[in-house]
Amino acid sequence: MEVQCKMKRFISLLLVLVLLTSVVVGCTTNEDDTTEETPNVSEEDKTEDDDSEEDVSEGEVAEGEIVKLGLGQVISIGKSEDSEDDKPATGQADVTMAAVGFDTDDKVASVTIDTVQSKVDVDEEGKIESDINEEVDSKKVLKEDYNMKGASEIDKEWYEQIEALEEWMIGKTVEEIAGMESKEDGDEIVPDEEELTSSVTIVVNDYIEVVSKAWDNAIEIENGSTAGLGSKTILDGTKDGEDNKPAVVAADTTMTATAFDSDGDVAGTIIDVVQVEIEVEDGKIITDKDEEILTKHELEDDYGMKKASDIDKEWYEQAEALQEWMVGKSVSEIVEMDVTEKDESHVAVPDEEELTSSVTITVEDYLEVVQRASDNAK
Repeated sequence: MEVQCKMKRFISLLLVLVLLTSVVVGCTTNEDDTTEETPNVSEEDKTEDDDSEEDVSEGEVAEGEIVKLGLGQVISIGKSEDSEDDKPATGQADVTMAAVGFDTDDKVASVTIDTVQSKVDVDEEGKIESDINEEVDSKKVLKEDYNMKGASEIDKEWYEQIEALEEWMIGKTVEEIAGMESKEDGDEIVPDEEELTSSVTIVVNDYIEVVSKAWDNAIEIENGSTAGLGSKTILDGTKDGEDNKPAVVAADTTMTATAFDSDGDVAGTIIDVVQVEIEVEDGKIITDKDEEILTKHELEDDYGMKKASDIDKEWYEQAEALQEWMVGKSVSEIVEMDVTEKDESHVAVPDEEELTSSVTITVEDYLEVVQRASDNAK
């Protein structure tokens, strides 16, 4: 009996040991086979998670976003000519412009370059022979009518070549652009870059300079997605010579570089005006062809409008107030601003509450060039 009892206890202990061994083995995992538990996530959820990792956090700048905006210009009357061999004198004002958007790496994210050439013939009696009643079209507006293609070695019009140059500039810094390879040893720069040899054979000095100037005067903006150049040139001040006074060829170019956000609202804008006057007497150009010509923004207080201002503000101060007002507004809101007619020379003075104490200049041309910038923004 005692033996039987001992045997039962032994068997019971043996069963306990077997059970304990089974528990330990069941909880032990081979390190080579270890895997993390994966939640049951659908492919759609995975895609959304992947996209969320690429989203830009608030306050950060997306790749390629325009964070600086510049307007550059080169102005010259050097191609004006005296009368010769029964040909009239020609007063010519060349204004080359560029609207440039720069990204966070100071590289060109958007660039538009254009040139307007205002040519007015004046006879030896001081009479204007050219039609001065219509707006002067820029080379990009003229397109095929500029008529350079026939003389082009590569059978390309000016606007086609400048578009190829603009495309080449994208993604480059101003220093890289200015350092382009050139075919010429002299002062004229003709591209010798592999990507441009078959598409650009024009001299590009002025185009490089306007992009450089745009960088020099660039302003910081937020949420820039595209940028455009808008311009308008008129010859309203051109007049015959009389009473021993020379004839005057006057070309006024209003220009803007304007950036827009993804909704098409203005993210930033720079507006400027250059007024070129060329005097012609007895068939001769008497204005110094090498004289530096500055825009209203460049002249600042030297423009001399402050003393005639009702609000004691210079032109550039009023233009900057207008620029600031435009930020965040749609183009339609801007061109439809409330205006009032002050006199024959000021037919569209802002009548917006935020501007009545800061802008008393007439603004119709400024609104129009911003509309044009919107039309060609890229």
